[in-house]
Amino acid sequence: MAKKRISSGGLYRLYRQITFGCMVLPGTLLYVMFFIVPIVWGIYYSFTNYNGISRRYGFVGLANYVNGFKNPRFLGSLNFTLRYAFCLIILVTLLSLCLALVLNRKFTLRKYVRAVYFLPAVLSGLTVGLVFDELYARALPVVGELLHMGTLNVLSRKNTAFWGLLFVHVWQGLAIPTVLFLAGLQVIPEDLIEAAMIDGASKTQRFWNITLPFIMPIISIVLILTLKSGLLVFEYIMAMTNGGPGGSTESLAFLIYNHGFVERKFSTAIAESIMMAVIICGVSFIQISWTNRRRVYQ
Repeated sequence: MAKKRISSGGLYRLYRQITFGCMVLPGTLLYVMFFIVPIVWGIYYSFTNYNGISRRYGFVGLANYVNGFKNPRFLGSLNFTLRYAFCLIILVTLLSLCLALVLNRKFTLRKYVRAVYFLPAVLSGLTVGLVFDELYARALPVVGELLHMGTLNVLSRKNTAFWGLLFVHVWQGLAIPTVLFLAGLQVIPEDLIEAAMIDGASKTQRFWNITLPFIMPIISIVLILTLKSGLLVFEYIMAMTNGGPGGSTESLAFLIYNHGFVERKFSTAIAESIMMAVIICGVSFIQISWTNRRRVYQ
């Protein structure tokens, strides 16, 4: 009897494993086919001079990577992307945290205000870019003339196009980080805050010693999401500046698009995308390591 029980139990476990394997198999095959295989082939093509069309191509080794760091256009795009991502992280993190602190309080029409500020999150970046492109091109110059400030054509000047793009990105990018911060603020123990108030801690002391350590995991998530959004910025540039004026707003993602689909430098585009992926992973690792030092483990 014992042997039969063990045998039936083993068959049941085997049956469950086969069943679960069959359920996971379609998703695994799709993941390998559309994610793993393209990455492997992309890494291979980055060591060639493949243009995306011709069947004839040669192996060039690390030439695409070396030429990338020698190309002023790539270095200019890298400089723009890093500056853009840095400014985006600072503005989105600080503004969303301040907005979450305000919305976490009880006031009249709080639910209405929460719904209004979250509206930009449901719109696509391309749609927002096209709307603001019309505002910059038609409405803003008229306002400048009425205020006797001259023609306020933001996107046509190199020193203002950067900030014009950044403003639109920040405007749309505040919604989701604010929701994350609101969720983090609501899990802070009220007893701990009340105890600090009884001990005479000021609002600043309560924020730095209680609120900030508790929301450090949220800050880490917001930093990573914002970093990714900043380093991969594409749709706003496509809709508003197309990389201009004079290539001053050409991000790495937009450069990769131009090299791969416009200029037919397929292998160069893949090499640049791999370098960008390495940069994102490295900066994300530094961010996670820094935020984990100050987080509170519950």
